[in-house]
Amino acid sequence: METAATINKAPAFSGYQIFLIAVLAFLQFTVVLDFMVMAPLGAILMPVLHVSTAQFSHVVSAYAIAAGASGLLAAGFADRYDRKKLLLFFYTGFILGTLLCAIAPTYELLLLARIVTGIFGGVVGSVSMAIVTDVFAMNVRGRVMGFIQLSLALSQVAGIPLGLYLATKFDWHAPFALIVGLGTLAGIIIFRVMRPVAEHLHLHGDTNPWHHLWHTFKHRSYRLPYITVVILATGGFMMMPFSTTFLVNNVGIVKEKLPLIFMIVGACSMVTFPLVGKASDRLGKVPVFAVGTVIAMILTVIYSHLSITPMWLVVVLNATMFVGIASRMVSSSALMTSVPDLKDRGAFMSIFSSIQMFSGGVAAAIAGLIVVQENETSPLKHYDTLGFVCCATMLSCVLLVYLVDKQVKRHRSVAEAAQAIV
Repeated sequence: METAATINKAPAFSGYQIFLIAVLAFLQFTVVLDFMVMAPLGAILMPVLHVSTAQFSHVVSAYAIAAGASGLLAAGFADRYDRKKLLLFFYTGFILGTLLCAIAPTYELLLLARIVTGIFGGVVGSVSMAIVTDVFAMNVRGRVMGFIQLSLALSQVAGIPLGLYLATKFDWHAPFALIVGLGTLAGIIIFRVMRPVAEHLHLHGDTNPWHHLWHTFKHRSYRLPYITVVILATGGFMMMPFSTTFLVNNVGIVKEKLPLIFMIVGACSMVTFPLVGKASDRLGKVPVFAVGTVIAMILTVIYSHLSITPMWLVVVLNATMFVGIASRMVSSSALMTSVPDLKDRGAFMSIFSSIQMFSGGVAAAIAGLIVVQENETSPLKHYDTLGFVCCATMLSCVLLVYLVDKQVKRHRSVAEAAQAIV
């Protein structure tokens, strides 16, 4: 973990750091869009492929579980290579997997394509997080994560509406073809402009990668963060797979209006993410996370109990809920970057991402068991139950994030005392 002395010496953002934030945000935009576009496509894809809610949840969870497995296997090697090279390798595989989605003709082949995409795409986020931790000081990481996670908002403002438009105008394959094009552009920019990130390499020597994986996995200081991400991901993934089906079949929003809703909510989120990032740096990660949790819980209960509702109110509720979601995402992500030591960052982020994906995949599968739909046009049942389950996980995360923050501060104090003795 970093010392306060190291953090205080952090320089202001350079031109290259600004470029790096922008390119990582764009890269994350393509990865996030690839994952998130599945939920909005649900209302279109399920009738076309003649699949049930449980089968569709398998398509969503297959990506997450595959991503979790590959991230865990890659963790032992994550600190043994230049992070730029590692990023390019897995991002190239992600693009190829997305291309398979763009040409998949059946449910079975789509499921296989999502597994391939998850195997590579799941590691991209952890490598990006390790790069952020290596390049940026702790006292600015809230801002950095706020901007990088604008990818979530941007995917809603531009990506998901455009993807839905292409899906309704042409075919459900079209959004994946769009991602392949954008991803190829991002990969070329990273290859040509991004500098190597290899300062960590001299710390390892001939250490066996599997030993490194096991050491990082069982490290006492990392256990609590691992537990925390399980609960964070469980609550975060449960409602996602059936969000558009709920809006169409329960709330009465016509499919043609879905892109507009995502666009408006995403535009609000683009303002929210940077502000939340600054607030988490100035006010502290835990207070921002706690306030975000209260907002998210209240809106989740209201939203999951909606029946036929005017579109303007749906937009307001969604936008407000995303204020809480953004507060939780940015503050917790920034906090977790301060947990690992330099020599363990790549492995920790890979394991962290793997646990997140595994938990999300399981959560999506569980959601498919809770939510029931009699036929393709009937309302979803038990979506309100799903909302209460999510709220329970959100509440428990407040205590866990508080304990992680205390652990980080305690470790930092020990490091400062050790430096003072030297």
